[in-house]
Amino acid sequence: MEKRRILLISDIVGHSKVGMGAMQPILSYMGFPTFNLPTALVSNNFAYGEYSVLDTSEYIAQTLGVWQRLGFTNDAICTGWMYSEEEAKIIASFCQEQAKKGTKVFVDPVMGDGGQLYKGMTNIQVEAMRRMVKVADLIFPNYTEACLLTGTPFKAEGIGAAEAKELIDSLRHLGAKSVLVTSCTVEGEHAVVGYSEDDGNYFQLNYEEIPVQFPGTGDIFSAILMANLLNGGSLQASTRKSMDTVYKLIDLNKDNTDIFEGIPIENHLDLL
Repeated sequence: MEKRRILLISDIVGHSKVGMGAMQPILSYMGFPTFNLPTALVSNNFAYGEYSVLDTSEYIAQTLGVWQRLGFTNDAICTGWMYSEEEAKIIASFCQEQAKKGTKVFVDPVMGDGGQLYKGMTNIQVEAMRRMVKVADLIFPNYTEACLLTGTPFKAEGIGAAEAKELIDSLRHLGAKSVLVTSCTVEGEHAVVGYSEDDGNYFQLNYEEIPVQFPGTGDIFSAILMANLLNGGSLQASTRKSMDTVYKLIDLNKDNTDIFEGIPIENHLDLL
């Protein structure tokens, strides 16, 4: 059987295993023909403090026109960081058209963590991501991003189970069919919480936290999650698999000298 084709729409970072640089090796290793549409060319991870960004909005508009004329199709699309609201408008429209043809749309609304936006991010990205949520079969923001999208106050001390359900429902109200919220603290436990449209169930999956903040772990999580879902796994089981694999990868690399470079995923593909 021919493997399903995946289109990644996100930034390409020259130095750091984040974004598509972290996702493509995983998806290719797991047997999915993977293509890309860069939302920006970025010199390096923003955490280094200095960086250069090239807007690719014009390229995106021209490329989608060419692909449409050539009749290119994909079985799944996964979107990540958006440079501008204009980009998000173009990409959301494209995803909506593709969804009508049966393409699955996964949205990772990359914006921030720890209660604040990432360096280089603004409210423009928040509005852009709200636009993307409307066309998503599944979104998987972290807790900070879920709060930004829904206008919910961020609580560093954590939230209760009822608040977690309300947050999920607020994201569903924005248009997402299925929802995961990662990096939560729920009733004192580190957890991923979610809702699956397939079975109508809410769930909570707890995990042990390793106190190291690697960039790109969300991208690794996304790639493993998407591959397992496309291989027929349930949302809950696919989420657990992704969580456990990311934990192993962080544990194996926690003593790396420069964590801003991200996890060297090519060294660990056997864990998938």
